[in-house]
Amino acid sequence: MNASATTPLARRRITTDHLLDAPLPQLLAEFDVEVVTSRITDPTFTGGTAVRPDGSLLLVRPPARSAAEWEMMARSMLGLALRVPMPPLPSPYGLSEV
Repeated sequence: MNASATTPLARRRITTDHLLDAPLPQLLAEFDVEVVTSRITDPTFTGGTAVRPDGSLLLVRPPARSAAEWEMMARSMLGLALRVPMPPLPSPYGLSEV
């Protein structure tokens, strides 16, 4: 999940405060993030992120999750993809990078 140095995302200085404080729809639009809803119903699946070859981001949202859970996970996934330090997620949540 690395944005290459030639992408607009890699050139921007993005802060933790901005990722935590800006409304999620604004962040998704600002970073031109595509969100798709997954068919995965496993309760341990909390979402996914992909950085495409062109540097754009894709977030995968699990179905039937609360708005609060989605907000928390989407912000954390954005932080990881953009290499912005984020506070730890509460237990039992976590992110894995592959």
